[in-house]
Amino acid sequence: MRLAPSPASESIAWLKLTAASGRHPVFGDPGPLARASLAHPDVALLADLLPQNGDTYRPDLLTPQPGTDAQRRDLIDEQIAQIEAAAQDDLETQVFTYTRTHWNRPLPAATRRIAESGRMQRHLANGLARFWRDALSEGWPELLSVIDQDIAHRATAIATHGVGRALGALHPDMAWAGDAVTLAKPWDGEIDVTGRDLVLAPGVLNWPDDYVIIQVDTPGQAVLYYPAQRIGAGRDRRSGRIAPVVGNARAALLADLETARSTAELAARIGYTPSTVSYHLSALHRARLVTKVRDGRYVLYQRTAHAAGLLEEARG
Repeated sequence: MRLAPSPASESIAWLKLTAASGRHPVFGDPGPLARASLAHPDVALLADLLPQNGDTYRPDLLTPQPGTDAQRRDLIDEQIAQIEAAAQDDLETQVFTYTRTHWNRPLPAATRRIAESGRMQRHLANGLARFWRDALSEGWPELLSVIDQDIAHRATAIATHGVGRALGALHPDMAWAGDAVTLAKPWDGEIDVTGRDLVLAPGVLNWPDDYVIIQVDTPGQAVLYYPAQRIGAGRDRRSGRIAPVVGNARAALLADLETARSTAELAARIGYTPSTVSYHLSALHRARLVTKVRDGRYVLYQRTAHAAGLLEEARG
């Protein structure tokens, strides 16, 4: 048994909120960058496989068991690679059989065709990579800080009181029966996880809608997602949000774009490489937070009135 963060699970939770036009009680509106990413067909395909309107199942292959990367820099890349490498038989079981059992709606015909083609794994992996890059990568350090604090607390509890007591304290819907973890769920079943690597993954963005999620449908994997402690503690909920502008780099660019500037000028002013600045400007342009016009050899960028309003709101 081990504890680990799951960037894929956080991404899927943020995507689900984006697709449903929802708001997180702590982190607010996913924002225009997340919504712009949803327009990409591979991100939209990913969203098609998420539960809606009372559905009770999310295919496990979308949130592979987190790896053991000590530096945690490659966790999301490992999970994306697992999605792309998913066996076709496992994919069809989860996407066809389990959704038919647990969803209140049929699988979209276009989604079924892609699944049958054998190319769905590649599209889903690309969709997760794109949504992560566009909507969550720069906000990840803040989420990881909350998750790491929870992991440190649970590790201390295990060392002090033992595994059983720590398992029983993860959530009121969970308990330790001496030889099994019991979960309060609307269905009955027993799952033998002998020999599996049981991963406990504290979550932030799934809270408060999804309390405890059990993931055992992918062969050899077992993951229990539970809400991390102290989500939003010490945080200004009015302005300390991931959205509408994700991360320091894009916020710095918008703050400096009251006047139209080129990529090279922005790179020199804020200390990023031109390629990094170009990447962030492209995301901001897709979200309609900056405009661009050509002036001779240069393309000049300037923030929109909407972006100026968002910056003013955040300062307030």
